[in-house]
Amino acid sequence: RAAWSPDAGRDALQAYVVDHLADTGGVGIIDETGFLKKGAHSAGVARQYSGTAGRIENCQVGVYLAYAGARGTVLVDRALYLPKAWTTDPARLRSVGLAPDTPLATKPELARRMLERALDAGLPLAWVTGDSVHGHSANLRQALEDREQAYVLAVAGNEKVWWGWQQPAVSAIHATLAAADWQRRSAGPGSKGERWYEWQWVRREVVGEEDPPAPRVRSLLFRRSCKDPDAWTAYRVYAPRDTELDTVVRVAGTRGCIENDFKAAKQEVGLDEYEVRSATGWYRHMTLALWALALLAVLRAATLPAAVPSKKKAHGQPGGLPAVPRAGVGLSLAAVRHLLWQTRLRIVPATDHVLAWLDWKRLHAWTAQCCHYRRQAQLAALQL
Repeated sequence: RAAWSPDAGRDALQAYVVDHLADTGGVGIIDETGFLKKGAHSAGVARQYSGTAGRIENCQVGVYLAYAGARGTVLVDRALYLPKAWTTDPARLRSVGLAPDTPLATKPELARRMLERALDAGLPLAWVTGDSVHGHSANLRQALEDREQAYVLAVAGNEKVWWGWQQPAVSAIHATLAAADWQRRSAGPGSKGERWYEWQWVRREVVGEEDPPAPRVRSLLFRRSCKDPDAWTAYRVYAPRDTELDTVVRVAGTRGCIENDFKAAKQEVGLDEYEVRSATGWYRHMTLALWALALLAVLRAATLPAAVPSKKKAHGQPGGLPAVPRAGVGLSLAAVRHLLWQTRLRIVPATDHVLAWLDWKRLHAWTAQCCHYRRQAQLAALQL
């Protein structure tokens, strides 16, 4: 019954992220997550695939846009997916506060709308990345290319791509790759060290004129496990011609950040803890949860320590130690929420012992990280 617009709240959220977390190398990440539900009356609920459960369940599915920058990752937009069983039933749509003529919108279409809103709002997106559900959508890719927006989108092995005058499957192209052309690169640091994979980037089609602005290139990027060559993933890439492989690898490795955001949002700000049936209630809850997550991310960014780069780490090879923080490592979102509660929201604040505990926790986390990096370097040395 409250009179406030979740869309206005979303617009204010994106302006807040621009003010506090904007990064010229920022990456927009699109993905969906499911919310298990009982009954058939909540907006959008149906038996459909849920990535959260890993199977078909009775659930709602939301499509989200995350923004990943150097200072953190936050969710900046959300859209409720309505299956066909809903969009063909005007009475059912009306019962949850939606227009009876609400059209069917696929998940890539919802992602396209969110990306366009973010770009129009001034969110600096150097890249866009997503899974194969979105990489398969020609409409989404074309909309991004019309805005000259670089992207790295995963595709399935049976995806057909133009290759010269033919249109083979991605798996057929993968089978022709030369064994000597794989290059080892890190997709970014993980909880237990750098995430090493082998990569091949196959450049194939120049888009645009040779004169400025710089021409773009459509290409395929392949990634495979260092331990299991049969475990591989392919990506469609649209980027300026002079883009380096390291940059594309970094973007592809960023996609996992949104999974961490989903986990943090569900654990720390109650993203999945709601009991609403109307679409308006769903959007209002999600908007408030995204605001709470953004607040924690901005507070966390203030705790990120300056670092002294490791001098032992060689390009393209595992080894060395992580950057040495001057005061441990940055706090987790859970630690920021705990600190906020203990020092600001409690009637009787508890400060000294909480800060001492956080200092110990940061030092312990950095020590564990160093041990993981040393172990990774030792295993690599044994393999060599």
